[in-house]
Amino acid sequence: MAAADQPAATGAEPTAVRAERIVKRFGPTLALDRAQLSVRPGEAHALVGRNGAGKSTLVSVLTGMERPDEGTVTFSDEPAPGYGDTAAWQRKVACVYQKSMVVPDLTVAENLYLGRFQGTARIRWRALREDARALLAEYGVDVDPQTRAKDLTVEQGQFVEIARALSFGARLIILDEPTAQLDAGGIDRLFTKLLELRRQGVAFLLISHHLQEVYELCDTVTVFRDARHVVTAPVAELPKDELVAAMTGDAEAGPPERARGAVPAPRPGRETGPGAEPVLRTEGLARAGEFDPLDLVVRPGEVVGLAGATASGNTAVGETLVGLRKPDGGRVAVRGRAVRPGSVPHAIDAGIGYVPEDRHRQGLVLGRSVAENATLTVADQLGPFGTVLPSRTRAFAQRMITSLDIKTSGPGQPVSGLSGGNQQKVVIARALAREPSVLVAIRPTAGVDVKSKDSLLGVVREVAAAGSGAVIVSDELDDLRVCDRVLAFFHGRVVAEFGSDWSDHGLVAAMEGMADRETAASAAVEAGHGAEQARENAGIEGKEGSQS
Repeated sequence: MAAADQPAATGAEPTAVRAERIVKRFGPTLALDRAQLSVRPGEAHALVGRNGAGKSTLVSVLTGMERPDEGTVTFSDEPAPGYGDTAAWQRKVACVYQKSMVVPDLTVAENLYLGRFQGTARIRWRALREDARALLAEYGVDVDPQTRAKDLTVEQGQFVEIARALSFGARLIILDEPTAQLDAGGIDRLFTKLLELRRQGVAFLLISHHLQEVYELCDTVTVFRDARHVVTAPVAELPKDELVAAMTGDAEAGPPERARGAVPAPRPGRETGPGAEPVLRTEGLARAGEFDPLDLVVRPGEVVGLAGATASGNTAVGETLVGLRKPDGGRVAVRGRAVRPGSVPHAIDAGIGYVPEDRHRQGLVLGRSVAENATLTVADQLGPFGTVLPSRTRAFAQRMITSLDIKTSGPGQPVSGLSGGNQQKVVIARALAREPSVLVAIRPTAGVDVKSKDSLLGVVREVAAAGSGAVIVSDELDDLRVCDRVLAFFHGRVVAEFGSDWSDHGLVAAMEGMADRETAASAAVEAGHGAEQARENAGIEGKEGSQS
């Protein structure tokens, strides 16, 4: 790829922002390694890359949230404001995040002028509303300034945030996954609005997992991988296959061989034949606005991956399976037993074990011991008449510590004192405590080192090998390598199914919305499926969103 080593822009070009040789470390982690980016006035510039590529860290540097360890940032060829000078940064750049930053109980007018009346003894509310109305009209935002922010649509909220940013004088707007929660009409209106603002010289930096949007909206694309700048090129001159290849590290477009680590390779379970009773089955499972009706079958001994980028619907499926979200339709059954929708206790009782995405917020009670955390789901088994006997708790926890090789001084050690990998093993221990029929794990290796990843994924394979099943919900390719099958989600639909021989290029293309149905079918065939079944899985014959 000839453009890979070229600088982001030449010094002679005018720039809305230029970042050069940015280095940022968080402890031993190198988050940005001499990264670079340049965006011209009025340009729509895409920044893409897999999770962990460095995109979010660069945004934090460009918005003044993080101070780089090395390198420089300039706006319109002037040095960036001093670190901590919030008002000065607001006049240069703003970021509209996927999760709205407006204050829901304040009106639109109050949000637009929030923080601008410090030290003012009296606010003239009528004048404030009129000023807000004029500001919204200036940027073509059709919203009543007296509306409470919580009553806005996602689309309206984004327009209000953009108008607020522009009112400070910012001429660079960073959009972080702006279409993740919009319907097709909302996406069209957003793109139309951005085009109008670009004609006024406003530059946009778009961060999106939906690569088709890059080709529809942007002039230029920059790819980051492994904390480094890989390539910057005009969108029209970078074929889709080459863009995906740059993101995955493939030497050339087309299915490359995948390097495998020490994680156990997928292997058939003892009862994975067509006649084996499924450990998990969904029929028409759906949740409006998040994922379309889904028919899913997981058989004993099988690990199934649900792959997808942000807001693709795969996480919503996983959380619906375990009862955290209530579906609008369909059913879930474990070994033929119906699971009450939207009920975590009933899902646990039915035989579903759950490893949440965020172990600190959802998986652990950090002030408690390893034993207490590992036995939260089996407290009813630790003593007579509803009591919990410390001796039984310690003995039960010690068995889990030994089984999962948790590095700890003992069952009584506070879980907060463990490494990230061992904390995650405690979360898995709790999920396995009731010997579930199926384990649902959402990004099970997030935030752990490579050695711990191999160990954790090995546990998932062992669970399946023992005759249970597992579902891994992730966008991390390493998580998905242990799967027997992988379903790729995009915009709430399963767009492709792969066997265990998927390629990085093919799976990423499907997850990023770059694989059309014919491509998805071809990928499935390469993964070991028959042509007819592959076409059906990809939806070519009219069966959409249904996998088994």
